[in-house]
Amino acid sequence: MVENDMTSENLRSAFGGESQAYQRYQVWGSKADEEGYPMVATLFKAVAHAEQVHARNHFEAMDNVQGDHLVASGAVFGLNDTAENLAGAIEGERHEIDQMYPAYSLVAKNQEENEAVKTFHYALEAEKAHADLFSEAKEAVERGSDYDIDYLGVCEVCGFTIKNEIPDYCPICGESHDEFEKFS
Repeated sequence: MVENDMTSENLRSAFGGESQAYQRYQVWGSKADEEGYPMVATLFKAVAHAEQVHARNHFEAMDNVQGDHLVASGAVFGLNDTAENLAGAIEGERHEIDQMYPAYSLVAKNQEENEAVKTFHYALEAEKAHADLFSEAKEAVERGSDYDIDYLGVCEVCGFTIKNEIPDYCPICGESHDEFEKFS
């Protein structure tokens, strides 16, 4: 339950941003597939799923918020080649890591909005992994290669994403390996 307007507004903004990231990564994944990068496409689809987890968590944290609201959120636009789309993904993730989630987290902590603190923490930590994965994929594409991975695991609770393994416990939320979905 959200008691403070500023935290509620930040949750709505984060929900909007994550929802747009989900859609953008789906489109960019299709483009990567068209260009002959099937594992980059898999990466985009796995991280899109993780962004959907973040959006769901933000939405559920606002269980008492009702009615229509204008939702302002940042988003990267453009459909380019796969290397440029990966650069856009990195830019978006870095914005969330360096700017958005640290600020939203501080406000939620100050306002003692514990559910918001938790969902912002989950997203912030997961976005760090996403930025790293996108950076690795971009380096591969710039060399003319596909991303060399077997599969990705996405935690259904917090959106943490990891390549080529499913940990016994999620390093962000502590959930068991049973909470991971595999993308290959």
